Amino acid sequence: MARLISELGNYCFTSITIIIISSVLLFCGNGDGAMGEPLMETTSSSAFFIFGDSTVDPGNNNFIVTIPENRADYKPYAHNGFFRHPTGRFSDGRIIVDFIAEYASLPLIPPFLQPSAEFINGVNFASGGAGVLSETNQGLVIDLQTQLKNFEEVQKSLTDKLGDEQAKELISEAVYFISIGSNDYMGGYLGSPKMRELYHPEAYVGMVIGNLTQAIQVLYEKGGRKLGFLSLSPLGCLPALRALNLMNPSKGEGEGEGEVGCLEEASALALAHNNALSAVLSNLQHIMKGFKYSNSNFYNWLLDRINNPSNYDFKDGVNACCGTGPYGGIFSCGGTKKVSEYQLCDNPDEYVWWDSFHPTERIHEQFAMALWDGPPFSVGPFNLQALFLSNEKKKKKKKDVTIADIVDSPEILDNPIGGFA
Repeated sequence: MARLISELGNYCFTSITIIIISSVLLFCGNGDGAMGEPLMETTSSSAFFIFGDSTVDPGNNNFIVTIPENRADYKPYAHNGFFRHPTGRFSDGRIIVDFIAEYASLPLIPPFLQPSAEFINGVNFASGGAGVLSETNQGLVIDLQTQLKNFEEVQKSLTDKLGDEQAKELISEAVYFISIGSNDYMGGYLGSPKMRELYHPEAYVGMVIGNLTQAIQVLYEKGGRKLGFLSLSPLGCLPALRALNLMNPSKGEGEGEGEVGCLEEASALALAHNNALSAVLSNLQHIMKGFKYSNSNFYNWLLDRINNPSNYDFKDGVNACCGTGPYGGIFSCGGTKKVSEYQLCDNPDEYVWWDSFHPTERIHEQFAMALWDGPPFSVGPFNLQALFLSNEKKKKKKKDVTIADIVDSPEILDNPIGGFA
């Protein structure tokens, strides 16, 4: 994610249409809308396209000019040894989309900027420090709008390689995953006195959600139909923001033990964003034919592990494994930043937080499992397994089936897993 808030500069916003979400709706899926045709038979699973920030960046920032805070291609990143050397992932090992790809029987999805990357199974456009708004960390990251332009390049490449018809099938049957927004609030708003002066929190959230909605519509217009979302975490409880909140402890939240010392304003922005996005997605599924999505309640899911780490076989839900200062909240992991001193814990698997902003591989893996086949109260209206496996179900429809086939294999997408609030 972004640098410590205290180090973030002001961001000058150009004119952006402000869409204010005046009410938050609960939503539940109905599974209406026909899906596209199945993928070509040579493809074993849906392609996987990823957009976002450091939560899902596999190393795109290795190939751009940026600041050390926006890179993770140095030790002790990749500390657990799954990768032979640091890849640019902001983790001690793998990240959530690596596990999702594995569950979908796909190889690791390559960074878009990786030389000679193959796009047939999908591509990852994410960039550490990126935001929904182009002005967030401008000039130092690959913002969401640029990520969408890069997707256009991939579309053209696939069309050249596969032909127009097969490329359209691949795009239509692909699953798209979006994890972005934290930097817009931590750096773009809380770290920018100018933005806080110009916008009330509600208006700023509306602006972020409005731009994110436009991005979803762009993907839909380009053929995307199945989208997954990682909602924002309780931002105020990140070790970096806990450390920042020590300057004004009266703002801390107070119910769960892990919440004491959290920066309430940051968590409130994350909640408002998540609620507004839920309302938008619920409306879009009724407006855009064939649009199906998987949304997640990452906020409450992660907060439960922060407050009650021992319930999930963690020992520490508050402090960062790698960093320095209170809570390990000074973003110094790796010693490449302004503050070079850092401490590294003995066993990252015992920690919820890897560094001052990012969770450990164990958190990534646990939530990937929840997104893959989780129940309606944590993910919905479809889980990711339902979105990916819909292609296999569609292929069966193309063949002659018996009554036994229908009994043994009911259509997943004709029966979504239920509502999610």
